[in-house]
Amino acid sequence: MNPSAAAHHSILRRSITFAPTFDAWRDAVRPLLSAGTLPGAVDLADSASGVTDSLFASEPLLSNAGSDSGPAYVPRSFIDRAKIVACHSSAERWNLLYRILFRLQSNRNLMKLDVDDDIAAFRRLEHQVKRDLHKMHAFVRFRKVEDESGEHFIAWYEPAHHVLPLAAPFFTERFAIMNWAILTPDSSVQWDPDGKRLTFGPGVRRERAPQMDDFEDLWRTYYSSIFNPARTNLNAMRSEMPVRYWKNLPELHSLPKLLSEADGRVQTMLARQPKVTAASFLPQTRTLPVLLQAIYACEGCELYRCATQPVFGRGPSNARLMFIGEQPGDEEDRSGEPFIGPAGRLLNTLLTEANIDRTSTYVTNAVKHFKFTEKGKRRLHENPRASEIFACRPWLLAELESVRPELVVCLGATASKSLFGSSFGVMRERGKLLSSPYADRVIATLHPSAILRALDPGRAEQIRSMLLSDLKLASATLASGA
Repeated sequence: MNPSAAAHHSILRRSITFAPTFDAWRDAVRPLLSAGTLPGAVDLADSASGVTDSLFASEPLLSNAGSDSGPAYVPRSFIDRAKIVACHSSAERWNLLYRILFRLQSNRNLMKLDVDDDIAAFRRLEHQVKRDLHKMHAFVRFRKVEDESGEHFIAWYEPAHHVLPLAAPFFTERFAIMNWAILTPDSSVQWDPDGKRLTFGPGVRRERAPQMDDFEDLWRTYYSSIFNPARTNLNAMRSEMPVRYWKNLPELHSLPKLLSEADGRVQTMLARQPKVTAASFLPQTRTLPVLLQAIYACEGCELYRCATQPVFGRGPSNARLMFIGEQPGDEEDRSGEPFIGPAGRLLNTLLTEANIDRTSTYVTNAVKHFKFTEKGKRRLHENPRASEIFACRPWLLAELESVRPELVVCLGATASKSLFGSSFGVMRERGKLLSSPYADRVIATLHPSAILRALDPGRAEQIRSMLLSDLKLASATLASGA
């Protein structure tokens, strides 16, 4: 096409509008893809953007692949991730999604090309939506309202993206018996606990939400009681919790007063707390070889007193997949190597069945020292306490920071709680691709030792099947680039 023809077609670029949902976008692009319409020939926009069909719309430009090119190639991994990208606030997301879908017809490996400009933009939007979703889970605050129909809980929130449909199931599970509603400028959702039904509606203005309730003082009292001035970093707070969220968090109304008292409280805490913590043994340089050498000096908790040695992680520093177990066992404690005992050998077998090469993965534990009780000549495994898991977390976070894996698999409750907190339930959340404050993509599953401890063969086989299924999910996730 000569330059003047190209300019003519760019002027006559066809505009197509639809409702601001993934399903509406999919309905709009199906005929375009079937006809082989080039991405540059159309401008896709949702109705919320205010764009209308062009008065001078041309016939769409066609590629060489016409309607006779066969069924469209639309991988499930693209659909799942595109539904997330569709929640971004960028008006260009619809054109980007069609451009990638169109290119997938001639390059089925496109989603794996991280250096491609479209894929890089896709991953960036996906990451921003997931981060906004995590913020919404953390920062929504309900206020109680009572009227003639009963007790209701209403929250006002201003997300950066259109994440309410993604967030609603989380609140449905967390507050299943409450009659609640979440209001945002763009949309709203209400949960009916009797009918077990979510109802979505239009957005509302801030003034329609309740301003405060009896729980405000409770929130402030609770926050004041757990406030740790020694760990207060305002720059980090603004990074993880942008200032625009603060006005909707009742507990932060007390922050100025707490900060003014911080110096005195720090001195009191220093007088009461042990002088040494695990974090104080972390070196400034956080590469794996330096961390491995430094951990032998760690005395951040009492477990080092009885263990033979700390057991640090092993594996490539650029591993795409990281496994986190609970703690070393007897054999690991004596050798200094992770996952080489009975549970480790069973894990190797399961990894082979799941088509995962262990030598390409990084394997570590949430707790680095073996905790046990002695019975005769035997050393029996003992579960670490929450305080011991927390004490060892700086080492685990340093490993995550150094390796930066694309995917983390938590083996067992201890590993899962180290990333998600003490209320996390493995059986409830296993088999899902999750996001943690410390890792963007996490799969929580059972520990291989659960198979070995099962008294009933049928139960052991059931646990084995669940663990293998989750490992296959990890393998497929990495293979698809999802």
